[in-house]
Amino acid sequence: MRSKWITYAERQIFYQDFSGYSFLDMEPIKQELIAVQEVVIQAPENSVLVLADFRQTRIGKDLMDLLTASSNVTKSHVKKTAVLGVTGTKRILADMLIRFTGQPLSFFDQEDAARDWLIK
Repeated sequence: MRSKWITYAERQIFYQDFSGYSFLDMEPIKQELIAVQEVVIQAPENSVLVLADFRQTRIGKDLMDLLTASSNVTKSHVKKTAVLGVTGTKRILADMLIRFTGQPLSFFDQEDAARDWLIK
């Protein structure tokens, strides 16, 4: 699993590393999502600060279906989610994810800005 807990300003953030994946090879993404989901659901409800990194990731409908299913399972455990690397077409798909799951996401271009927002 590439995703991991990081400490920022003495707060724990679960860094979900989906950077560089392609929807052309779904298996690694699927395995990462399963591993991430297992970690998040172990945490108390409304407690996890998530930094999801989708920089240089190619997203298609199949990946959106996986993300939606995973989000539905984990959303009660997540307090806030900051997302990196979601622009253009990916932003349209992300807005669909928000509508399908009801889980709010905030989008950032810079990792420092995302981490600062999470800990506020």
